[in-house]
Amino acid sequence: MTAAKPSFKQVLKAVFGAFIGVQSEQQRQQDFQSQSAVPYILTGIFAALCFVALLLLIVFLVLR
Repeated sequence: MTAAKPSFKQVLKAVFGAFIGVQSEQQRQQDFQSQSAVPYILTGIFAALCFVALLLLIVFLVLR
């Protein structure tokens, strides 16, 4: 059985659910049945970079 390619919305939901540690077992199973991990990895890296940039911006604004 080949799983369908996940939509952008599904990838975002999975990545942000993983970021905050809240994900249903059904969602996790669906994520691992995906054909490729590349969309999840790229979205996770981008989200992590955005998070770090946001933290740096907040620190910059507070210390200013």
